[in-house]
Amino acid sequence: MIDELEFKIDLQSGRIDKILADFMPKTSRSQIQAWIKGGNLSVNGEVVKANYKVQLGDTLKLTIPEAEKINVTPENIPLDIVFEDDDLLVVNKPTGMVVHPSKGHLTGTLVNGLLYHVNTLSEGTAYVRPGIVHRIDMDTSGLLVVAKTNEAHQKLAEQLENHTMEREYYALVHGVISHEDGTIDAPIARMHIDRKKRTVAEGGKHAITHFEVVERFKNYTLVKLNLETGRTHQIRVHMKYIGHPVVGDPMYGPSETITGFGQFLHAATLGFVHPTTKETMHFEAPLPDYFADKLAELRKI
Repeated sequence: MIDELEFKIDLQSGRIDKILADFMPKTSRSQIQAWIKGGNLSVNGEVVKANYKVQLGDTLKLTIPEAEKINVTPENIPLDIVFEDDDLLVVNKPTGMVVHPSKGHLTGTLVNGLLYHVNTLSEGTAYVRPGIVHRIDMDTSGLLVVAKTNEAHQKLAEQLENHTMEREYYALVHGVISHEDGTIDAPIARMHIDRKKRTVAEGGKHAITHFEVVERFKNYTLVKLNLETGRTHQIRVHMKYIGHPVVGDPMYGPSETITGFGQFLHAATLGFVHPTTKETMHFEAPLPDYFADKLAELRKI
């Protein structure tokens, strides 16, 4: 069944996605943005984008499509759960695991495992993404926060959008970086010839990555990176852009690289304000064994 909701703006003004979030407190803002992106929201009869600024007197009409039945199968997949309470989980994802089902990856994902291990997850932004606030690539390991309720999802998503969620990564990259630190401020867009890949391009989405050198090797550098924005493949695209692609990256790295374990990229630190208790949460995950072993091997060269 398709629902149609109508709102009359007589008190508030501001971004339309934020206004709708106030009207619909039990619906995550990311879900609202997905509906808007899908063309399901009109203002005074005209379809608008999520950054539209509502004006007093505007009439908003939201068409909520019939929810697709979640046909993702719960699977008894071992999960490294670092923290869990009634609102959220923090999971340390291994390399090789896809975060949510997609074409070609319908089983064995983090979502499949979550549906088996917990009783409730937030709606997410699509029927195959319950609980998923943010993602990391299949061949990237490390920490993710997962929402159990829509309220928690919305507040965590807002921290992501406001760049107040702490996310720190370690990456082994090709080449020896001569300077100690740097900031990559370069917009990222989809490639026209291959829509699965991203590239730095004028007119792309704003993207900023900060990095500092941790250790140098003969032909490689270990770097620590902090994300100011969270674009798809951001670290991988930005490091390639400055001539130091991530080691083992099958999409953006050179053909001659260290292989066998996926890319050497690990989400090591995650910090955020708890959506209910308001406590500042901080989590760290050590480098996977294969990553630590490779660094030990490089130190001997």
